[in-house]
Amino acid sequence: MTEVQTNAAVRELIAFRIGEQEFCVDIMSVREIRGWTPATPLPRSPGYMKGVINLRGAVLPIVDLGARFGLSTSDPTARHVIMVAHIGGRTVGLLVDAVSDIIQLTDGAVQPTPDVASDDVRTFVKGIFALEGRMISLIELDMILPETEAEAA
Repeated sequence: MTEVQTNAAVRELIAFRIGEQEFCVDIMSVREIRGWTPATPLPRSPGYMKGVINLRGAVLPIVDLGARFGLSTSDPTARHVIMVAHIGGRTVGLLVDAVSDIIQLTDGAVQPTPDVASDDVRTFVKGIFALEGRMISLIELDMILPETEAEAA
């Protein structure tokens, strides 16, 4: 476990990779991490929606985070993972390349998203921090699904 120490309150984050970039989310939002399961596509769904899978009898929508962030994506393989997360009152599967770390971090260690970033980036990225020579973006999960889609589901 990696740790960043200061006197402020510490929270735990789970770090993951999409391509060569690292991101993290609040660990309390993540319910489980599971291997890739082929998803059944849904007609007329956004490009970042891989489809749905059966999770212990429940239908779980799968969001390709790479596609949602506008990064290059590839077809999922057995090496990809699904982070089952609770977002805005519903459970969603988030497809990522790999989960890498659990990080303990204080809010003071997080730098604001740079002004050079587009508004789209600031929609998802809550802040950025450096850890052991790596730059990791803190993601706001509540912004992953647009309001209209969250309400429709």
